[in-house]
Amino acid sequence: MQNASSADLSQTPEVVREGGVDLGDLVVSQARTITALGDQVSSLKHQLAWFQRQVFGRKSERFAPEPDPTQMHLGEVFPVPAAVPEIKKAVPAHTRRVPKTDLANTGDAVPFFDEARVPVETIMLISTEMKGLNPEQFDVIGEKVSYRLAQRPGSTVVLKYVRPLIKIRETQSIVCAPAPVGVLEGSRADVSFAAGLLIDKFLYHLPLYRQHQRLTDSGITVSRPWLTQLAQRTISLLSPIYEAQFASIRLSRVKTMDETPIKAGRAGRGKMKTGYFWPVYGEEDEVCFPYCTSRGHAHVRNLLGMAPATNAVLISDGYDAYSAYAQKTGLTHAQCWSHARREIFEALESEPTGVSEALEQIKALYAIEEHIREHHLVDADKQLYRLTHSKPKVEVFFDWIDRQFVRQGFTPTNPFIKALRYAHKRRLGLEVFLTDPDVPIDTNHIERALRGIPMGRRSWLFCWTELGARDVGIIQSLIVTCRLHGIDPYTYLVDVLQRVALHPASRVAELTPRLWKTLFADNPLRSDLHGLPH
Repeated sequence: MQNASSADLSQTPEVVREGGVDLGDLVVSQARTITALGDQVSSLKHQLAWFQRQVFGRKSERFAPEPDPTQMHLGEVFPVPAAVPEIKKAVPAHTRRVPKTDLANTGDAVPFFDEARVPVETIMLISTEMKGLNPEQFDVIGEKVSYRLAQRPGSTVVLKYVRPLIKIRETQSIVCAPAPVGVLEGSRADVSFAAGLLIDKFLYHLPLYRQHQRLTDSGITVSRPWLTQLAQRTISLLSPIYEAQFASIRLSRVKTMDETPIKAGRAGRGKMKTGYFWPVYGEEDEVCFPYCTSRGHAHVRNLLGMAPATNAVLISDGYDAYSAYAQKTGLTHAQCWSHARREIFEALESEPTGVSEALEQIKALYAIEEHIREHHLVDADKQLYRLTHSKPKVEVFFDWIDRQFVRQGFTPTNPFIKALRYAHKRRLGLEVFLTDPDVPIDTNHIERALRGIPMGRRSWLFCWTELGARDVGIIQSLIVTCRLHGIDPYTYLVDVLQRVALHPASRVAELTPRLWKTLFADNPLRSDLHGLPH
């Protein structure tokens, strides 16, 4: 019996128990817990490294040479001085009466500037009845004076219009030249001032309150609300041009789309709503910045429509809204290699060797694109060169990714594996540029175009209303498109602001920057300030 019992025990797996607990299961459970905690720690370290890089480090995914170890730090030679305490003073509160009229067309001299400090250019306006008369045929019995704020790039002056008030001796009638007509009825702002105001705010990111300070320092006394109203009224004149340009972009076969946030509209006391600009870039180098209240998928359908052009292509990042739109409309969805590269670069801390190898392979694709630009290859030649040189490298890259997935030592949550999975999932979209010469390799062109929005956010921070955000999108669309076509935005705005009220509505597309460059750029309309001696 004893031998039989020994034989039975020898065939039974040894189970170690302590206090009724299976220690083997406990070890397995603890091992799983340790693995999960290790993955969590790795993920948190990756997030921490990302935040540190955003605040203190280099954000570009390009390789850069290491700093010269022999170069001394500036602080070692020039110690940082102690901070000087700020000197503050109290500013008394005050109120200002709101004027009932702009006083631009009256004969009264409006003391809104200091003539001893502000340059004043005088322009004589002669009435049509006075032309052809000899000095003996009339008497000058007075004059009426009107003022317009005008602006040369970099300076603000006042245009003084002197209109002789005469009495014709033969008929005893009193005549005077009419006040000049401005682009904004009843406003003292010249078209050059209105254009310069928009250029300074939206191109050079100088908020209106700083422009107001500059005007005050120059001896010009106007209110800040007047500047705000002037900007709004001027942009409203440009709205039809923006709509015509957006219609042109919708007709493009190849379009690029992105989104960027903006604070617009109050969400409560001390809180602002988060809206989004959805910039759309057309194949004619035109870009528009429509504003929407959210980042919802429906905005893509509403902005682009559900009937794309034949063989249409939409280029974007990896946001699901674009792929969903492509599936519903049947167009081709091209993906951005720059975003794939950025995802891989973010995993540099977790797997430096693998990330470096991946970035080198992507770098080779960009070298091919640089060769295409340098040799001005287009259409069939461009497509053939990509198929010959880029396609083999793309295939090698994705084969390399497949090999990384089967390597030992990587968990599914590893940042390096997640980055490779991002690219692998979007392989079809990343390969579109190989067979379509009109499709760029990335969306960097639209990211450069929308740079004015985040730069503006650092200056003017937010839009007080959603209508203000729409106005920002209108003026940024025209200014950025001017830059894309090599047009001076100031010259363009001064011209179209004078044309838009008289131009036929059916031909408003002629005033978009792309067509304006061909039709009107050689002989643009100017302000009365143009041609006067400085």
